[in-house]
Amino acid sequence: MIQTFLNLFKNKEIRGKILFTLAMLFIYSLGSSIPVPGVDADLLSASIGSNSILNMMNLLGGGTLERLSIFAMGVGPYITASIVIQLLSMDVIPYLSELSKSGQTGRVKLDKITRYLGVVLSFIQSFTMVMSFDNLYHVMTANDIGTYLYTATVLTAGTMFLLWIGDRISQKGIGNGISIIIFAGIVSNMPFNYAQVYNVLVDTSNQTAMFNGLIQFVLYLIVNLLIIILVVIMQLAVRKIPIQYTNSSVAHANNNMNFLPLKINSASVIPVIFAQAIITSPQIILSFINQEAYQSLSNFLSLSKPFGLALYAVLTVLFTFFYTNMQVNPDQIAENLNKSGAYIPGVRPGNETKEYLKKVLNRITVLGAIALMVIAVIPYLLPMVTSLPASTSLGGTGIIIVVGVAMETMSQLKGQLTQKQYHGFLK
Repeated sequence: MIQTFLNLFKNKEIRGKILFTLAMLFIYSLGSSIPVPGVDADLLSASIGSNSILNMMNLLGGGTLERLSIFAMGVGPYITASIVIQLLSMDVIPYLSELSKSGQTGRVKLDKITRYLGVVLSFIQSFTMVMSFDNLYHVMTANDIGTYLYTATVLTAGTMFLLWIGDRISQKGIGNGISIIIFAGIVSNMPFNYAQVYNVLVDTSNQTAMFNGLIQFVLYLIVNLLIIILVVIMQLAVRKIPIQYTNSSVAHANNNMNFLPLKINSASVIPVIFAQAIITSPQIILSFINQEAYQSLSNFLSLSKPFGLALYAVLTVLFTFFYTNMQVNPDQIAENLNKSGAYIPGVRPGNETKEYLKKVLNRITVLGAIALMVIAVIPYLLPMVTSLPASTSLGGTGIIIVVGVAMETMSQLKGQLTQKQYHGFLK
């Protein structure tokens, strides 16, 4: 891995992209430390640390939420808008469905619509979040509508500026701009999390307690390492379905593409995000209606309680199946195989191929859903059975994002390096 990175850095063009990306991330880091005016950051930080849902959102934002910095909303509203547009493009709204099938021109228009929707969602989420924080924890120095609107506008502008940074990273940097920003936000908070775990477990005032604490800390690191290994396995694991071609020339041209790969986790981290949204949405709505009922529901659905954690696990599994069947369309795959003169050995083309693909997809999704559920639950299960506070949990969602983005980025950079080497060889 180190040798690969050194080889990448030796290439002048790739080195320039890496340095440009680091410069953009420095701007992101600088903005993350600038709080919105009129907020009691200390009170807000203490309040978030005692709420498992808010703590989870804060971890994914790299700690920007507890400071309510100008980047506190992150790129979350844009991600939400992307998911909504993607769902509506699945033959729900004909116009969006037509754009999704119109090639590059259609994708550009869909991206504009997504960004407009992201602005609207960002402002709505910012306004409701600020008002909710102030009603619950009294963190604003002024509690009038004008202050809420001003704060929401600043937070929305911060989100759109982050999208601009992401675009620059995609165009002039190493690519995957939005993913890199999310990655940087999570990674930037990891040293603080591990330091907090160390301070909780290791008691330096007593030699015996310190030794036991060091053992527990090492075990904690091992658990995190095992989670990372499981995520890597999930990202790489595929079910290879053999394919043969009826046309010999096509078969010869595709001699390196003689199988159809189906990932065991085609849904990636989306099911976890959906599950979190289902749990948090009624709490956010109820916080504006009845504070007493909100507190009761918040305690009932808390991820630090058995029922809330069990509901979170079940929703993760259900949404894994739901989103996988949206992402991977057996009907479309069977039709494409038939058009290209390909077939699965022992399976008739057409309806039989479609049913076979559905059966295989459902079987491998069982493994993917269970693995995703375990990764999502473990970080919240540990504080329930150990002395670790909930605020020290990195969160399964964060680990999946970090590992996935790191693997995809390294793969792209290695591909660019190989392309440059071939180009130089041909010259």
